[in-house]
Amino acid sequence: MVVNLAYGRDALPVEIPDSNLAAVLNMNPVPHLADPAMTTREALLCPIDSQPLSELARVRKDACVVVSDITRPVPHDVILPPILQTLELNGITAEDITLLVATGLHEPMGEAQLRETLTDPIVDRYNVVNHVARNPDEQMYLGDTPAGIPAYVDRRYVHSDLKILTGLIESHFMAGYSGGRKLVAPGLVGTKTIELLHGPTVLEDPRAANGVLEGNPLHEASLSIARMAGADFIVNVAMDEERRVTGVFAGELEAAHLAGVAAVEQMVQVFLEEPVDIVITSSAGYPLDTTFYQAVKGMVGVLDILKQDGTIIIAASCMDGIGSKEFEELLRNTSDLGAFIHGIQQPGVFTIDQWEVEELIKALRKAHVLLYTDGLSPDDIRSCLVEPATSVESGISAALTRHGEDARIAVVPKGPYVMPRLAQRIHSAAE
Repeated sequence: MVVNLAYGRDALPVEIPDSNLAAVLNMNPVPHLADPAMTTREALLCPIDSQPLSELARVRKDACVVVSDITRPVPHDVILPPILQTLELNGITAEDITLLVATGLHEPMGEAQLRETLTDPIVDRYNVVNHVARNPDEQMYLGDTPAGIPAYVDRRYVHSDLKILTGLIESHFMAGYSGGRKLVAPGLVGTKTIELLHGPTVLEDPRAANGVLEGNPLHEASLSIARMAGADFIVNVAMDEERRVTGVFAGELEAAHLAGVAAVEQMVQVFLEEPVDIVITSSAGYPLDTTFYQAVKGMVGVLDILKQDGTIIIAASCMDGIGSKEFEELLRNTSDLGAFIHGIQQPGVFTIDQWEVEELIKALRKAHVLLYTDGLSPDDIRSCLVEPATSVESGISAALTRHGEDARIAVVPKGPYVMPRLAQRIHSAAE
């Protein structure tokens, strides 16, 4: 059987042996919106647990609209025009509207990326700025969360009169689901906050995982920081595998986000009765597979359906390389996985992007990982603690040699957009 994996800007056809194929796991089909821009306008007028955006705007002098960076395929061309038009029609001038890019610790976007992400008309008309987490002068200390995490938040956001968060709700390998509070933390916080927000005390908690909000320390800390900073209104969307909008959720920070999560959960959770020996997956294609850093999400996302000591074969373009200098250096200097985890748990130890190595180690403790990519050399791939595959098919052949000719294979073509689960664990929990 030929299955198309999401890879870069295209599809990568892969031949899967029929006799070994257990399942191809895609998102559950949901009707997409015929006119998502109109649905957005309706959501602004009839939001969840909130006054309409127009009423909020009438009594504010300026606004900050927070947007995602290029690593998130948010349909800004659909949701931003209704938001911005509503603000202007209700007394906030274009000059008093700032679009703030929630970069977290990602690199600030250049003009070409801003135009690709936000569209030319928006970049030309409004003040668009990047959050820079590494610049402490841009952050304002707001206090500590109940868990003791200091909240340093972008002062441009804190000082704005009307605060609006936009974003995409999808499963997230650490925070449970993206969107909502996550645009503030980690999107708009400083390095001092991220050091603990993404520290081992948080991430080694088993509830800091895909699809989990209740008891998830990362979710709870992010929500606390967002409340401390303030969030007057959110506009989040859900999308199908073809990146068509299936829902718009606008209104109060937590209520609107939870409504979106409930809808997305029905789309992304898919089930297998038994774990498999081999999982073939992707990092969902561009823009999520541009670096090895981003590709880690695809590996972690399929662990639930994989047998212990199974094999993951992942295809990711990695067109922009491994990731940050800090991430690359951490990978190249790590040979003992246990020693790495022990080291980052010591007081005072922190390196930017250590959390992504920590997540990669979660995959490596359970699986042998093979990476197919055009973006990295075999030596670079090995320095990332995984093995190179000259093709996905060659990876399958190697995995079948390792596990036996009767090994069972599951395929997740769109990587982290899908949340594969074992049905037997769901049954056990219900019992």
